[in-house]
Amino acid sequence: MGESRVRSERSFANSLNRRQLLRRGGIAGGAIALAGLAGHGSARATTEPDEATGTPEALTPIVSRSGADLSGQELNLYSSRHYDTDQEFYDDFTARSGVKINLIEADADQLIERIKSEGDAGPADVLLTVDAGRLWRAQDAGIFQPIKSDVLEQRVPSALRDPDGNWFGFSRRARVFAYAKDRVDPATLSTYEDLADPKWQGKILVRSSSNVYNQSLVGALIEALGLDGTQKWAEGLVANFARDPQGGDIDQITAVAAGEGDIAITNHYYYLRLLNSTDDAQRKAAEATALFFPNQGEGQRGTHVNISGGGVVRTAPHPDAAIAFLEYMVSDEAQELFGKGNYEYPVVEGIPLEASVQALGSFIADPIDVRVFGENNELALLLMLRAGWN
Repeated sequence: MGESRVRSERSFANSLNRRQLLRRGGIAGGAIALAGLAGHGSARATTEPDEATGTPEALTPIVSRSGADLSGQELNLYSSRHYDTDQEFYDDFTARSGVKINLIEADADQLIERIKSEGDAGPADVLLTVDAGRLWRAQDAGIFQPIKSDVLEQRVPSALRDPDGNWFGFSRRARVFAYAKDRVDPATLSTYEDLADPKWQGKILVRSSSNVYNQSLVGALIEALGLDGTQKWAEGLVANFARDPQGGDIDQITAVAAGEGDIAITNHYYYLRLLNSTDDAQRKAAEATALFFPNQGEGQRGTHVNISGGGVVRTAPHPDAAIAFLEYMVSDEAQELFGKGNYEYPVVEGIPLEASVQALGSFIADPIDVRVFGENNELALLLMLRAGWN
C-alpha cells in the first residue's frame, strides 16, 4: 500500500476515543503512570569479572571500537525480555569484556517511562526489549541515540533495524498457528486472512488486543490489505473466537490441547517451550498440537516475523560499553544463545539453529520492514477495538 494512502487512511483514527486506546495499552501516545514503578521492576548485578584471573584465554576478548580495554567498566542494562536464560548472554559478555552488567528488569512501557523520568542524568546505557513496535515507540520518545557500527550494519538485515542506527534487531520470532492435531487437517490451513472465514467459527484462540504481538501482526496486515481489508478481517476473526481473549500465548496452546478451540495464534517459541518442558502436562499439551506457518503459498507474502532488539540510550553514561554490548549481541556466540535459551531464530545468516527450531523446518518470512509495526500501531489497535477484539 502506498505511503500517501497510508497517511490519508490514518485520519480515521480520530473516529475512536483516544482515552480508550490508552487504556488498552497502545504503543503510540500517552504516558504511563510512574507510581509504583520501582516495585514492578527488579535490579540486580550480574556476574562480575574475575579480577584475579581476567578474561579466560579460551574466549575471544571484547574491547571498545577504539581498541581500548573495557574491563572495570559497568553497563546499566534495562531489559523487558524476562527470560532467565538471558543470564547466559550477560555472563558471557562479562567474561569476554570485563564489564559488570547492572540489570534492571520491568515491562517495556515502564522502562521507557522510567528512562524519560530519569532525564539527562539517568543511568541507563542500553534498552533491550521485544517487538519492533516497542523499539519504535522508544525511538519516537527520544530514548535512543543513533550509533554508527559497521558490525551491526553488516550483520543485521536492513529490514530488521532502524536505518539511522537507533535500534537493531537481535533475534526473530514467527507468529504462527498452533492447531489440534486430532481435529484440524493442516491441508485446510493457509493464511492469516483465512482465519476470518466462517468455517472457523468458534475455533480461534488468541490473546487480547492489548498484546503488542497482536498489534504488530495487525499493523503488518494494514500494510498488506489496507485499512478496509484489515477491518473486515478483524471483524471476521472476532466472529470466529472460541472464547473471549484471555491469558498469554502458552494459555492459547494449552486451551487448544484442552479442546476449548482448534487453532491458536502464537509465537513459535512458546510451543517449543512446552514441547521441551520437564512438566508432563505441558509437554503433552504441545504433543497434542502442531505448528503451521501461514502465507507460504505461491505469490503469498510469507509468515509474520517480529524481533527482539535494543539500542543505546541517548544519555548513556557508558557509551563504549553499550555499543560493545550491542555488537556482541550479533556475534556468532550470542546468536546461537538466542536459540539455545529461548528457541528464537537468529538475525544473522548462517548461524546454526537450535535442534528444536531446526525441526520446525524452513519457511518463507514476510520481508516487510519491521518499522511498519510501530508506525501502524495506533491504527492497528483502534481497528481491533472497533472490531470488538477485547
